[in-house]
Amino acid sequence: MNIKDIHIGNLIRSKVEEYQISIERISRFLNRTEDEVEMMFHAKSMDTDVLLKWCKLLKFDFFRFYTGHLILYAPQARIDNEFTQKNDTLVFRKSIYTQEVKDFILDKIKTGKMTANDAVKRYKIPKTTLYKWMKKI
Repeated sequence: MNIKDIHIGNLIRSKVEEYQISIERISRFLNRTEDEVEMMFHAKSMDTDVLLKWCKLLKFDFFRFYTGHLILYAPQARIDNEFTQKNDTLVFRKSIYTQEVKDFILDKIKTGKMTANDAVKRYKIPKTTLYKWMKKI
């Protein structure tokens, strides 16, 4: 799975095949023709209402691929990973990394396409967080 270039139709087709759900059932659930369902498998993107229905049907959160993409390619400002003081209350905002994001980064490091320091700089991941991930593999 290439998290940089998401093709949602392929991802959906993969889950449909994994769960062996018939096109007839999908067609009834989505209230679409079989041809329209087949066209969705070829779609690079789709309406969020339709994607939400797919999530419900397949009991899988397809939105997480987009969240992972945002974490990697449009990270929040560095201030989100630092302590800030608000009205005598100490607040620490922490980014949440999905397993797909962790796997993507660890694979880049494992295959030598990127060093751990490169990942820390590019994706603004705290060093301690990255090294904890690396210890678990």
